[in-house]
Amino acid sequence: MTQKTNLSAGRGYLAIPGPSVIPDAVLQAMHRAAPNIYAGELPDMMPGIVTDLRRVARTKHDVVIYIGNGHAAWEAALANVIGEGDRVLVPATGSFGRGWGDMAAGLGALVETLDFGKSSAMDMARIGEALKADTAHTIKAILAVHVDTSSSVRNDIAALRTVMDEAAHPALLMVDCIASLGCDVFEMDDWGVDVMVTACQKGLMVPPGMSFVFFNEKAAEVRRHMPRVSCYWDWTPRAAPELFYQYWNGTAPTHHVYGLRAALDMIHAEGMEAVWRRHDVLAHAIWAACHAWGSAGSLAFNVADPDSRSRAVTSLRLQSPNATALRDWTENQLGLTLGIGLGMAAPGDPAWHGFFRLGHMGHVNGHMIMGMLGGIDAGLKALDISHGKGALEAASEVIATGQVSPDTSP
Repeated sequence: MTQKTNLSAGRGYLAIPGPSVIPDAVLQAMHRAAPNIYAGELPDMMPGIVTDLRRVARTKHDVVIYIGNGHAAWEAALANVIGEGDRVLVPATGSFGRGWGDMAAGLGALVETLDFGKSSAMDMARIGEALKADTAHTIKAILAVHVDTSSSVRNDIAALRTVMDEAAHPALLMVDCIASLGCDVFEMDDWGVDVMVTACQKGLMVPPGMSFVFFNEKAAEVRRHMPRVSCYWDWTPRAAPELFYQYWNGTAPTHHVYGLRAALDMIHAEGMEAVWRRHDVLAHAIWAACHAWGSAGSLAFNVADPDSRSRAVTSLRLQSPNATALRDWTENQLGLTLGIGLGMAAPGDPAWHGFFRLGHMGHVNGHMIMGMLGGIDAGLKALDISHGKGALEAASEVIATGQVSPDTSP
């Protein structure tokens, strides 16, 4: 009898859609004694960090930093421009779009949700109709998610701005780029985004703990007319600090700042266009493999249209036996952790086990993606899950040639 061998020893691979793989350079930058928070290198590096964050977001406008996760950035952004009784429009394409809307409702906003399901991008015509119907311009903001991490739907933010302009609607365009910044192409100023929120643990490659709100002068003017904003969330003193502690409204997340500096150095040494290109090619390699696997059996993309798929996360369906069995096998036998099917079904629902996600954001390269795909291929074979052949060949062809021509979904 052949003895079963466990092959999970060694460095594990966290292939979930955030927190993403942390570069050694970031870990090394953070592995240090606590610094002086009143003078010296830590305060001195902040102007450069602010400048380099703007370069990632492609904006000349303000950015402020909060100690907190992406939900903290949601609330911070809302607190500065949305008051009780204000009306907001939420075009939702997954759990996180609805979640941002729920937070706005919790702050007293009147939320109108246009739900486009979990597998399709926003329908711009429906949004345009809603804006044109708002002849009194009572909608104060649109809360849009660029890439919904749960569904992996990527929305066309430039097209959304065009729809708003065609309707001559003055609402703020507020965009969640938590999953997409530093992975999918995003142009804050060119696309006419007024407020953008993101966090450090995905494309920015830093352990969770910091979030960011970018805002332009239009949004700043709305803030100036707000009757009240809590002292902690108020972005005004953070955007123009006279002292180091004003960046944080208190003590800084010192070691995260060092990690962020190292991560920004890596991003700009590679170049934003090159970062986007790398994520594009690696995403297409993953899609090529999934297309091959899906040619037989039950594996399928959650998002059928390649133009609406994120370059940072891919959500997949697998019904037989199920995605949970595959995830358990790759983690326990190989040390490869795949993402759960977040938001696609309730955890107590058997359908919850039919979804999983692949994170391919931030500090990833060709051999890592091929290793992840090889691990999945091995799991499909080990569990006798029906699947098509040629997945690794298809992926390696994309990586070898750099060709990213559109594919079709299984």
